[in-house]
Amino acid sequence: MKYYSTNKQAPLADLEEVVIKSLAGDKGLYMPERIPVIDKNVIASMKDKSFREIADIVAQAFFGEDMDPQALSEIVYDTLSFDTPVVHVNDNIYTLELFDGPTLAFKDVGARFMARLSGYFILRRGLRRNVNVLVATSGDTGGAVANGFLGVPGINVFVLYPKGKVSPIQECQFTTLGKNITALEIEGTFDDCQALVKTAFTDHELNNHMPLTSANSINVARFLPQSFYYFNAYAQLDRAGKAGELIVCVPSGNFGNITAGLFAYRMGLPVKHFIAANNRNDVFYDYLQTGRYTPRPSVETYANAMDVGNPSNFARILDLFGDSHTQIASLISGYRYTNEQIADTVSNVYTTHRYLLDPHGACGYRALADYRLKPEETGLFLETAHPAKFKETVDTILNTDIEIPDKLRAFMKSEKKSIPLGKEFAGFKDFLMSRPL
Repeated sequence: MKYYSTNKQAPLADLEEVVIKSLAGDKGLYMPERIPVIDKNVIASMKDKSFREIADIVAQAFFGEDMDPQALSEIVYDTLSFDTPVVHVNDNIYTLELFDGPTLAFKDVGARFMARLSGYFILRRGLRRNVNVLVATSGDTGGAVANGFLGVPGINVFVLYPKGKVSPIQECQFTTLGKNITALEIEGTFDDCQALVKTAFTDHELNNHMPLTSANSINVARFLPQSFYYFNAYAQLDRAGKAGELIVCVPSGNFGNITAGLFAYRMGLPVKHFIAANNRNDVFYDYLQTGRYTPRPSVETYANAMDVGNPSNFARILDLFGDSHTQIASLISGYRYTNEQIADTVSNVYTTHRYLLDPHGACGYRALADYRLKPEETGLFLETAHPAKFKETVDTILNTDIEIPDKLRAFMKSEKKSIPLGKEFAGFKDFLMSRPL
């Protein structure tokens, strides 16, 4: 399988190059030349399979021709050491709980898969210098990537995060690890962090000095494995006889997760409609209404992992649908919510249904409720992180003291170690150029 750039100005690349480089030379995002379609009978049989077995089918369809199938299966099985259960919330609304991984966030699967796939290609290529992973985070990505790559030979990870704009628990998941993980506390927003990462990939002097790659969802190996979730959720609902007319709602920030869902749809997964749930950072919602995409600075909200004002994966969504606003708007609906609406949703769902939402999942649940499902439709929203990761916010909303799981407590026992930097690229470049190779 060859991969092309969404900007159409870079040469085709193979999977190994795509995983190692992340971003095309023309600053575009890599896309596969074709999307494999899984036979409908195979999809129907998934209801009788485990998450690992389902993920292996999907992974082999996408990556199997570009690497040893047995090695790929081992990567999949090593990645998925945890489950992702579908939970009935109320009426015909279900949630897929994506927080059984090491950092209790949905990004664990993509990060762990990419770490292992990167290691495979680094060994195969025989690189003599360490590969340096740059990752910008608005909250959950940093912890997932840091823990996914922790201790992986031949890889250094630099996590860029906006100072004061991630929750304390999120912060400790990537600032307390040490070893091959370095946390960079940026005086700015997530968009500033993301801009630094993207600029680094196009700086020739920096790239000649040190091999760079990204673990954000701009990397094919990070976002595509998230399609495993959608097939697994469908299989669970199909097993219960609830998958006939499926509406999937995805809390959306950088749009890697919903893009993975759209890839699953193109691979043959029977989804009737998608919903992108935004917080006040609503550039995609505005695009759906007007057909115009106008990035703008992000604003801080309760759902901080979605505080993105210029989502990278919008370019992939445009490419998937040939830049057709009509096609995109016919398959995807959009909703946006204020902090007050998020708080009301967390409170109402907990009081009425005794289900504890995190602020991001609250956007997903409320969007499904506002969509007004038909009786024959099943609504599924993705609960992307454990509520305890946003303990201060959730406790304030509910006037409670929610318990912190042991997995999170373990991160809180170590000392924070981070390096403060400004948002100017020159300072970031100087820092990287000064690092030992």
